[in-house]
Amino acid sequence: MFLLVSGKLLIRLRDREVVLEPGEFLIVPKGTAHQPVALEESCVLLFEPAGTLNTGDRRNALTRDVLPRA
Repeated sequence: MFLLVSGKLLIRLRDREVVLEPGEFLIVPKGTAHQPVALEESCVLLFEPAGTLNTGDRRNALTRDVLPRA
């Protein structure tokens, strides 16, 4: 889930594009290809399962299986 706190965010999906304004959110179903694009400086709060890889469904040198907790 993408919750836009400030700015303007475009989320491209295979079949459509969604523009979020502050206070709006979008839930992207599991397995759905998506590309978030900041149309201006934006603050976004992301909600995702703890086991979600930071590189999606591809493993490479940037993949982190365990992220540090603050």
